[in-house]
Amino acid sequence: MTSVLICDERRSARDGLNRVMASVPSVDSVDAVGSGDELLSRYGREAADVVLIGTQRALTSGIEATRRLLAIHPSAVVIVFGSPDDTASIAAAIACGARGFLRWDATQPEIVAALADTLTSPRLPFPRDAGEGQSQLTERELQVLRGMSQGQSNGEIGKELFLSEDTIKTHARRLFRKLGARDRAQAVAVGFRRGLVA
Repeated sequence: MTSVLICDERRSARDGLNRVMASVPSVDSVDAVGSGDELLSRYGREAADVVLIGTQRALTSGIEATRRLLAIHPSAVVIVFGSPDDTASIAAAIACGARGFLRWDATQPEIVAALADTLTSPRLPFPRDAGEGQSQLTERELQVLRGMSQGQSNGEIGKELFLSEDTIKTHARRLFRKLGARDRAQAVAVGFRRGLVA
């Protein structure tokens, strides 16, 4: 069974995620806090198996909470949650040591899979050897991934690379498949973990 600690400034986000987590069969305990200070205090008293930290575009509180927690408790298992197109927050959280990312609207099966994967996978050091994984992505796919990590749309990436948006979408689908990613957010997270983007 798994204990989960949720950290988000927004009460509605905490309450919503609390309800979802309480319905996940493998989760037996769910608690929530509203700030990084509360998170450090609560985790210091009783470490949870998984910590879910909310991120918001243009706000650094979730990233800062992730950084502070992992600086003091490096073995903590952190998953950040937020908007799938907020690649800057995802990248920053992964750089701080978060092990994964969940979309705001993740389904229960996706949450169960993320928890299982996170708890059974060894912690990946950051950054990994920059050469690792480059052999599987073409140079063009790496360029597209780097554009995604900077929050660019497919159209913006295409304009920068002098390619059509459809061509960028094709490269994106290929790199998703190669990285085992479902979407841009997960691809960026994997890219940061493997040292493919910085």
